[in-house]
Amino acid sequence: MIRTQLTTDTLTCPSCIKKIETGLKSIEGVDTVDVNFNVSRVKINHSDQVTADELKERVEKLGYPVKSVRTTA
Repeated sequence: MIRTQLTTDTLTCPSCIKKIETGLKSIEGVDTVDVNFNVSRVKINHSDQVTADELKERVEKLGYPVKSVRTTA
């Protein structure tokens, strides 16, 4: 399992969290999504079939610019 962390500064409400969680969980290979509203951080556990670029692209398509991406195995 791979863990990717995305940081954004545009999370402003609980509906943002739900939108991101739903959008990322719809990607095949994404196991869990944890959105921390207070620090605008999204942690995703996923298989190696999913790339960090795919996750970043999805979050940005949902309307949340990603400031940083960090992936650990």
